[in-house]
Amino acid sequence: MRKHKYFFLCSLGVALFLMILAACTLPDSQRKPRLVLFVGVDVSGSFRNTPYYDDAVTFLSHYIYGHLNELGGLSRLRALFVGSIGGQSADEPKAFHPIHDLEGKNVIQIEEELRKWFPPEDIITDFNAFFEEIARLTKDRNLTLAPISIVVVTDGVPALDTSEEKAAYEKISLDPLEYLSRRVTVRLTYLEPKVAQHWREDVSSRRVRIWTVAGEIMEGWRKQMEPGVDLANQEKLWKWVKDNVNFRVRARRF
Repeated sequence: MRKHKYFFLCSLGVALFLMILAACTLPDSQRKPRLVLFVGVDVSGSFRNTPYYDDAVTFLSHYIYGHLNELGGLSRLRALFVGSIGGQSADEPKAFHPIHDLEGKNVIQIEEELRKWFPPEDIITDFNAFFEEIARLTKDRNLTLAPISIVVVTDGVPALDTSEEKAAYEKISLDPLEYLSRRVTVRLTYLEPKVAQHWREDVSSRRVRIWTVAGEIMEGWRKQMEPGVDLANQEKLWKWVKDNVNFRVRARRF
């Protein structure tokens, strides 16, 4: 009887060990929570008139394509929404295109869609309305448990309705995003260094992580492209994206 009990306990121990081992060796795609990605396109005059605008739209088409196809280890998406951060007036409602509008398209087709959806005719940049719509969509779609990344191509300059530049950035509110998810990161690309500094120092945030990339750095993505190599094998490009745009930002300490 003791012998049977001994073998039973041994078998149970082995079974438990194998279950733990299997859990620890699950593929990354199963272990990591899928990312919710919001993409913002700034088509206001201030950004459109910079030398970065066309490069930004082309980069964005590659970035979206890379995530949709999980190239180079880019995070698997749970959801994708693409919208404008500009408008004809303040507090203008925003329409976000869902992932279904871009799935199955190649880079050229994605860029064509972006240029069609967001013609360069907006007058102002309204970050607050953009962030509020993200919060509404996240709650309505029950996406609050997933990590959220908000990637914006922009000059980062808010509507300057005040003579004091610092005050204009202080009016940008991240409050709708603060407790939206355990991890919310706002990534602003194509900024001038001075504007990036304003976002880091003058835009108030508690839990939201802010990451900025200067325009002159962003232009370097093209140099990572290897001629004659398909996008799935552009290892230098996707590593550059992970290191410079998708950098894992630490929470602020107070």
